[in-house]
Amino acid sequence: MKLSEGIFAVKLYELEQQYGRMQSRLRLCQKEDHSKIRQELQKATDEYKENELLLERNVEGSRSPAVAALAGAQLKYYKTVREILEQELPDYLRSEKNTTAEDKAEAAALYGEYAIDFAIQSTRYALIAALKAIDLQMSVDEQKEEFPNE
Repeated sequence: MKLSEGIFAVKLYELEQQYGRMQSRLRLCQKEDHSKIRQELQKATDEYKENELLLERNVEGSRSPAVAALAGAQLKYYKTVREILEQELPDYLRSEKNTTAEDKAEAAALYGEYAIDFAIQSTRYALIAALKAIDLQMSVDEQKEEFPNE
């Protein structure tokens, strides 16, 4: 593996594309009517569920215990946040006295903000993981240069 090949180039491209799609969809949807928002919500939900199914397959079919563990952690996160959004948040709001539609909208907005905060923190962790991989690869390369016959 050569660092000059940009070992993370493909993943960075995917991340950039996904961010661009999210940003565009949010900007466009803020200008759309309610039925269009619901269509986009259903489309995004379907994509999310599809990704969850792919993760389930990765957990079940991975030959690498490390990859299976990472996919399992992601899957657990997906299921937990979906449960909070779909079940616990509405239950919490129903149990509050005098909860207005405005209160529900505010709670959903706060949830959305938290999800974005989590994505930001995930990018920080991804940076740490990538830098660690680069560091380890550089150590291997340096050792090969120092001891070329091993």
